[in-house]
Amino acid sequence: MTEQSLLDNYRRYLVLEKSLSLNSVEAYLFDLAKLSAYVAAESRSLVDVSHDDMVEFIKCLHETGIHPRSQARIVSGIRNFYRFLMLEGYIKQDPCELIEMPNIGRHVPEVLSVEEIDSIVNAVDDTKDEASRDRAIIEVLYGCGLRVSELVNMRLTDIFWEEEFVKITGKGDKQRLAPISRRAMDEIKCYLPFRSSVNVQRGEEGYLFISKRGKHLSRITVFHIVKVLAERAGIRKVISPHTFRHSFATHLLERGANLRAIQMMLGHESISTTEIYTHVDMSTLRYEILEHHPRNKRKG
Repeated sequence: MTEQSLLDNYRRYLVLEKSLSLNSVEAYLFDLAKLSAYVAAESRSLVDVSHDDMVEFIKCLHETGIHPRSQARIVSGIRNFYRFLMLEGYIKQDPCELIEMPNIGRHVPEVLSVEEIDSIVNAVDDTKDEASRDRAIIEVLYGCGLRVSELVNMRLTDIFWEEEFVKITGKGDKQRLAPISRRAMDEIKCYLPFRSSVNVQRGEEGYLFISKRGKHLSRITVFHIVKVLAERAGIRKVISPHTFRHSFATHLLERGANLRAIQMMLGHESISTTEIYTHVDMSTLRYEILEHHPRNKRKG
């Protein structure tokens, strides 16, 4: 079998069995092409790659100046490819089996306080027609812990008003249900009259968040809305729509929510992804230890 036939089979596997989006599939194949070009320089193919080849390839990525986080993403994608080859019987030895991932450290995400989120909501300019929409956007981002792509693709039919749930289509078109706060639902209801006044373009009718030109909002537009409101509220932190997702998870954890429940609401496949939020509020952790550890109990 030629290498191209192998890659075609892998592409079908990613689309049909892993249910990845076309963008994700292209990203996997783009990163795999780096390894293919590396071994092709020695007149070998991907099925010939050994453990030593992988070690040297990772060294090459590092020496080229590729950021450790990008290195880790590339290696992760290549690992997935060789798991596929093993599964299908194309190879007998996985060259990535003993490969360690590049050390990228732990990135601590920026988190807003509840007061800062309130100040951002209050910074919405009520003299503008789209004020109700912008308030609803902030409340839904924070109230449901959404990715910006999940927000802009949300449809009117995704809201279950009586049950107080929303259906979210996440990465790889995977769907999940998440609770939505009454405050977020109230802001959406306040926004709907403005939405009804807009001449929605053909094919855009189902989307929840619409621009004044009648098209569903882009990711860039939501980034701009957040940036403007944060500046108007005097927030000095560097934030994005994703900051509300981090804040959602952090505030739930601080108030005693189960990490597994947060994992489900965020749509994380691995609990290790969710565990980044356990970094928060070290002062609270210190207080809990000093207050409850038997060695720290004050005498009478």
